[in-house]
This record gives sequence, structure tokens and C-alpha cells, in this order.
Amino acid sequence: MKYNTYTLDNGLRIIHLPSDSKVVYCGYQINAGTRDEEPGEEGLAHFCEHVTFKGTERRKAWHILNCLESVGGDLNAYTNKEGTVYYAAILKEHIARAVDLLSDIVFHSVYPQAEIDKEVEVICDEIESYNDSPAELIYDEFENILFKGSPLGHNILGTAQQVRAFKTEDALRFTKKLYRPDNAIFFAYGDIDFKRLVKLLEKASASLLPEGGSADLQSAVSSNATLKAPCSADCKSAETPTGEFKTTMPTDSSVPSVKSVGLRNNLPVGDIEGQTLVMEKNTHQAHVMIGTRAYDVHDDRRMPLYLLNNILGGPGMNAKLNLALREHNGLVYTVESTMVAYGDTGTWSIYFGCDEHDVKRCLRLVRRELDKLMEKPLSEAQLHAAKKQIKGQIGVACDNRENFALDFGKSFLHYGWEKNVDRLYEQVDEITSEQMQAVAKELFDKDRLTALIFK
Repeated sequence: MKYNTYTLDNGLRIIHLPSDSKVVYCGYQINAGTRDEEPGEEGLAHFCEHVTFKGTERRKAWHILNCLESVGGDLNAYTNKEGTVYYAAILKEHIARAVDLLSDIVFHSVYPQAEIDKEVEVICDEIESYNDSPAELIYDEFENILFKGSPLGHNILGTAQQVRAFKTEDALRFTKKLYRPDNAIFFAYGDIDFKRLVKLLEKASASLLPEGGSADLQSAVSSNATLKAPCSADCKSAETPTGEFKTTMPTDSSVPSVKSVGLRNNLPVGDIEGQTLVMEKNTHQAHVMIGTRAYDVHDDRRMPLYLLNNILGGPGMNAKLNLALREHNGLVYTVESTMVAYGDTGTWSIYFGCDEHDVKRCLRLVRRELDKLMEKPLSEAQLHAAKKQIKGQIGVACDNRENFALDFGKSFLHYGWEKNVDRLYEQVDEITSEQMQAVAKELFDKDRLTALIFK
């Protein structure tokens, strides 16, 4: 696995992973997410993602939608708390068309008010659909508790009232500040000539300068092309968010991370006490989340937690919580555990839905499984089996080329990492039972766990 990387004079970093596939996955990942919103702007990053498709300096909305679809391609986008992504799936012979379109909408959108007035109602319908899905809503409510006062706490969509207030000038202000070549990367995965890709992007972004102008840029990045050997990096497993594993940073100055995210909010693991909150949502069943603030992407304890998380509530039907709550007692349909690692903090949580009358019993069963992991380290046989399972899950998940492309793009954007699955396997093999027990004792303590219940 060998990546091609290059940095343009305007600061745009390019990463390409060759493959034999005729289908190319490519796009821009921008360091502009929910946590970059100012107070009163909640939902603006997601709003901009929607209205970026509504017209550019040289394309109407219809031309944007038709550009790739007319040749069988696909155009998509999404927003998360740390970034916004615009990407395409296209046959390799149409790569020039994809680069031109993606560059046009990212850097030259005009956000016409007439189109915004229509799209706002689409976004508000999305918000209402989300509000009607307690199994999704509870995740954001939970993070709002853990990260109260931080932009990480509010949901990505914002409120309908807030979104209806956004105008053309709001989108232009946000994107002018953050949609810059030196605050973004372009990724590509497929059978295309890398030198040609660089030339296409040079042409598409020729008029763009980074914040501060080219003089400032030259002191920050190199414009020399590099063909770099893979460094330590991660791959997304079936149930694990991107950016999940500590790696060795590349030393080549031509591929720096866009900016340090480690100093954004500085929310450490140990400064939150557990609590239990009940919210009346008039749901048909109770929805429950249990968890706490956890480790950032650079923390050595993140890998042991990753394996613990998979043992407890990963995608396998043999996960401990699924066996305890569903298979042995028939109390839930869904139970899962999740970990998320940001640049400066993270979360770990358990979710399940059950009959309102079974909540206490389910909580006791969850507590029992957590206590087991705290009190006794895994045996060698148990540890070996857990590692074998998660490495298989990683291998299967990485076979999804679209997700893999998005993952290595995100790693490169935020941390300058080049994803290396073999090194990830090595990191899994290095985990010890003692490390896992120490993490369990720190995070699973009943006095530090927050519980949120929708009834």
C-alpha cells in the first residue's frame, strides 16, 4: 500500500492510492465542521453543505446535478463535527469532469437566495425526521451532556428556527473563512495517473490562494512532489468511527496536517462526574445511553478501549452485551457500544432500547458485564479470540472501497497520516490484557458513568 502525495502552491494537499479498479472515488475533505461554528451559527456547516450544490459562478443547480449523473457517476456530500466532505464515484475516463465539478462547487459556489429559500425546507424536513428518531437523537443529547459548553455538544443539523434564518451572506462568510485550499485535501482512490491528477487540480484551483497569500504559504509547506512509503495509520472497522488509532506522524513537511485540532477545546478524560438523567419523549420504548468522556486520537489508551468496545458491543452477535441482554434474556432488539476519538477528546458509550419496565434489569445486566472486565483481565485464549475477530472485521470493512477512500482522506486531512492496515493489525497484536483492564477500571467505574434515558 503506497500512496502518492503532493502539495500545490496554494496549500492544497493531494493524496492518491492506486488500485486496479476502473471506478475512482475522489473528492475534497475540508476542515470545516460543526465545531467550527460560532455561537448562534449552530447548523451552519451542514446548511452550507446542502446549498453548495445550488449554483456556482458558471453552473446552475441543474447543471451541477447532471454533470456526473449524465455519465453514470455519483455526487455526494456529508457533514460531521470536524469536517465537510464533497465526493464523487466516477469511471476513471471521467476523472477530469469530476475534478472540475468538485473544485467548482467547493470554491466557487454563490449560494443564490432563491435556491436557499427552497432548500431550507428540505433541511427542516431532515431536522424533523431526525427529531422523530429517538434512537438517533439520544446520541446528540448524550454528547451535549458530556460536552456542555463546547461546539461538540450540539447536533450537526441545528434547529429549524436557526436554519430558516440563514441567508446567502451567512454561507459566503462561513465558506470564505474555511473553504480554502490550505484548509482542505483532495483524495483519490483508483486507476488514474497521479501526475495527470495533479495537473487537473492545479488548473482547477489556479486562481485560489491560501489565507495570508502565497508568501505565507511558502514558509509552511513544500510544493515538491513526494512518493511516500506508508506510515502507521488506521482503517475503519464496521462499527468504528474514522480517525480511531494512534499512528506515527510523517516527518515530511510536504504533508503537514491542516492545523492542530488538539488545542481546540482541551476536554480531558478525568474532569466529568457521572449522573443519571431522564427525559420525557413519549416514546414507545425506552432508549438508554450509558457512557463517559474518553480518549482523543493521540492517546495510547485508545487501542485497548477499541478492543474492549468491540468485545462489549461490537457488530458481532457474540458481543457480550448482545448475549446478556438479547440472546440470554430477550430484553432488547438492539444493543451496541461506540467509541469516537476527536483531536482533543473522545467518547465511549453503550446504547440499547427496551420496554420501559425492563430498564432497571437491563442496566443491572450491563453493569455486570462492565464489572467483569474491571475485576479480571482476559485470559490469553480470550484475548487471542478477541484480536482474531476484530482483525477479521477490519479486513472485511476495508474491502468497502468507498468507505476506505473517505477514511484515508480524513486521516490525511486532520493528522497527515497515511492509512496502513498492516500496521493496524500490529497495533491490535500489541494490546495486552493488563492494558485493557486498566482502561476498564478507569472508564467503566460506576461513579464516572453518565446515563441518559428517554421515556
